[in-house]
Amino acid sequence: MQLWTGLGNPGPQYAMHRHNIGFMAVDAIAAVHGFSAPKRAFQGWVQEGRIGTHRVLLLKPGTWMNESGRAVGEAMRFYKLDPAAVTLFHDELDLAPFKLKVKTGGGTAGHNGLRSTDAHIGADFRRVRLGIGHPGHKDRVTPHVLGNFAKAEMDDLTDLLGAVAAEAEWLAAGDDVRFMNEVARRMA
Repeated sequence: MQLWTGLGNPGPQYAMHRHNIGFMAVDAIAAVHGFSAPKRAFQGWVQEGRIGTHRVLLLKPGTWMNESGRAVGEAMRFYKLDPAAVTLFHDELDLAPFKLKVKTGGGTAGHNGLRSTDAHIGADFRRVRLGIGHPGHKDRVTPHVLGNFAKAEMDDLTDLLGAVAAEAEWLAAGDDVRFMNEVARRMA
């Protein structure tokens, strides 16, 4: 089993925030791959399903972003998974908008959801970094991250989320490079 977690803040008022692109990604995956309806568990919402031959549990922590590692750790311990079975989908300031990179391990780059997860399970989990771009100056980071996607960005956002969901089987199979290439091809 793999545990795929989308990072975001709970509540409808945050639904379209750039910080919630991780939630959006797991929602798209659940819809495209016919996952079960969400149910409350592990301090959040979970959906079960298969991507190809791989069993995947999707998790959206119900905690605030800076406490999301609690939910990840609880689900991981319940299923007796190691950090290598965990994938986090999160917003990334240091990537151009709607670009995607996958890596395993590394630092937190000031991201509170990554920092919390790192504190609860260690750093050796896979990260799907979803680019939201940097606003240009550090004083504008918080309003940018906690702001809604602009109407002009909706087509690109929809295309990215659709590509992530459509190509998720490569990610489930552990072929991160092919996943990145196929998503990029769909975004071209």
